[in-house]
Amino acid sequence: MGRGPSIEGRKNAEDARRGKIFTKLIREIGVAARAGADPAGNPRLRSAIDKGLAANMPKDTIERAIKKASGGLEGVNYEEIRYEGYAPGGAAVIVDCLTDNKVRTVSDVRHAFGKFGGNLGTDGSVAFLFKRCGVLQFAGGDEEKITDAAIEAGADDVIAHDNGVVEVLTTFESYQSVKAAIEAAGLKPDVAETTWRAENAVAVAGETGEQVGKLLAWLEDLDDVQNVYSNADIGD
Repeated sequence: MGRGPSIEGRKNAEDARRGKIFTKLIREIGVAARAGADPAGNPRLRSAIDKGLAANMPKDTIERAIKKASGGLEGVNYEEIRYEGYAPGGAAVIVDCLTDNKVRTVSDVRHAFGKFGGNLGTDGSVAFLFKRCGVLQFAGGDEEKITDAAIEAGADDVIAHDNGVVEVLTTFESYQSVKAAIEAAGLKPDVAETTWRAENAVAVAGETGEQVGKLLAWLEDLDDVQNVYSNADIGD
């Protein structure tokens, strides 16, 4: 009988995954802090800190990232770059990156699209298919209470999924105020973030769906990639 991965092996893999998440979050906090080190007046920084805390990042790590960006400590300067393209089946993909080496990053992203049958497009080629918004996600809880709080807070929409997840959608501009109001009502979202959401989904299934899934996973695993957005609805 074969043996599964050891406890130590699983721990090492988990540590590596957590380390990669922390690295990406530190970059985001650093870039956000360039516009101001005070999260009270910098919504992007406040959102980045929230993500760091949600991932159990130590507060001193967060503070160090802010100090680096605001000139208190020496650090690497990262540039924000967005790539757009199409996955197999015509699904649109947006790839947001933070990099200190544009040549490396575009090479890695282009390789990923080519490897899985997609095509890297030009600026603006798919961005018009997406809308920037805020999302508060609850893995469970009282749907009626969440809905009432969301309406009171001025949210755009509430979506109850079959798996019990309830999503509260906001405009990008109202995200922070809606989040604060819902939390003040005693509700703690499991996920709270601003994101780019597709206006319409593109269904991809079978072998095409597999290729799309592999492409998105590959892109998300690249060191320079912060976020990947797609309108792909991957079926069985």
